[in-house]
Amino acid sequence: MNILYDERLDGPLPQVNKAELLKALQHAVPDLDILWREDELKPYECDGLSAYRTTPMLVALPRRLEQVQTLLKLCHEKNVPVVARGAGTGLSGGALPLEQGLLLVMARFNHILHIDPAARTARVQPGVRNLAISQAAAPFGLYYAPDPSSQIACSIGGNVAENAGGVHCLKYGLTVHNLLKIEVLTIEGERLTLGSDALDSAGFDLLALFTGSEGLLGIITEVTVKLLPKPQVAKVLLASFDSVEKAGRAVAEIIAAGIIPGGLEMMDNLAIRAAEDFIHAGYPVDAEAILLCELDGVEADVHDDCQRVREVMTAAGATEVRQARDEAERVRFWAGRKNAFPAIGRLSPDYYCMDGTIPRRELPGVLQGIARLGDEYGLRVANVFHAGDGNMHPLILFDANQPGELHRAEALGGKILELCVQVGGSITGEHGVGREKINQMCAQFNNDELSLFHAVKAAFDPQGLLNPGKNIPTLHRCAEFGAMHIHAGQLPFPELERF
Repeated sequence: MNILYDERLDGPLPQVNKAELLKALQHAVPDLDILWREDELKPYECDGLSAYRTTPMLVALPRRLEQVQTLLKLCHEKNVPVVARGAGTGLSGGALPLEQGLLLVMARFNHILHIDPAARTARVQPGVRNLAISQAAAPFGLYYAPDPSSQIACSIGGNVAENAGGVHCLKYGLTVHNLLKIEVLTIEGERLTLGSDALDSAGFDLLALFTGSEGLLGIITEVTVKLLPKPQVAKVLLASFDSVEKAGRAVAEIIAAGIIPGGLEMMDNLAIRAAEDFIHAGYPVDAEAILLCELDGVEADVHDDCQRVREVMTAAGATEVRQARDEAERVRFWAGRKNAFPAIGRLSPDYYCMDGTIPRRELPGVLQGIARLGDEYGLRVANVFHAGDGNMHPLILFDANQPGELHRAEALGGKILELCVQVGGSITGEHGVGREKINQMCAQFNNDELSLFHAVKAAFDPQGLLNPGKNIPTLHRCAEFGAMHIHAGQLPFPELERF
């Protein structure tokens, strides 16, 4: 496969004169709010991955579409890199700004434009919070299914850019499965509509291409999402296990039994104890692992499925299976899981949240592998999983004030992601690649595939001005990544010991 590769992508970013750009923006868009003083810029130096920080050159806070169009046209003319940012809750450094670039904050585009209960759709601006969509749809008996743990704060534009998931994505899908249409602006300020109000549209599926593109292809200005009827009933089972391997096998056996839960989540002992101390959800703190399994639908079906899941979990080695007694207890069970990340933050000065996906059948072996890697690097790892779809979130505990611990945490995280690839999985399930996982892209894709990604990027953004340095590594970077592994006596794709 011979795909043209633009070597300019390996070159340095253009040098930008801050004073000249600020003056040009103030002249072209007089009513645009622009931050340029050092103390104003500091709050925007990172997203949810605070280990990586860069102070942006300028921050723009538009309120109107026309302001964004004019800004993009000017940046295109002057060869100025642009990084888009929503709520800043991302965990892969995707919204990390540039010292020689403009940070475009879309948070003020936060209006729900229209809810159509008959068509079961909501048309919203990109700064609308994920949870706000379901709250606005609730009077019509509807809700928006993808529910990241950060849904109280994260914005729908960022969800589209990262193809966010959540605890209910096993049954209801990721963001890409719950979209109908998006409006975007190219780097030249051109308006595009991807998708349609119908269930399908002609031509290539550019809506799916754009979803998860992490700000590399364009700026999201409007999103039309699908809404679902609230299930008649939802019940949650909590199963305790005396080993994480048994819990992992139980996940595969539930799916093999033909049952598709609304949510199927797993937590290991370290995560259980942290969440219970923080939320008091009623978790068994002596269990090595727990599974939370939610069944939803009509009453009769849910009752039968609960009984079947209980039998499968018991046969898989569960020491106890409890069903939430009422809605309040069901909410507490989920509150413990959704607050696992902040709960872990109480155990250590810092933690590093990974995001990889593996085939469900590999879950027990990968858990053993993570434990061995944690011992090798001398760091504790708490494991939280969207177990049903194999999306795992190992949380690596460290102290950045201790010399070398951040470096060890990053190295351990990279090894975990490479382990995911080696068992047939992916380096990300919902957090995106961003700045964090760009080296591990070299472990998952070969040079021809990466060249194709660059060609797609160039079709939308020929000058490479949108979110440069993220998501897609250069071939030069991958050559260095391979050489590093070979120098260490390990090929980039070693044969994995099968657990």
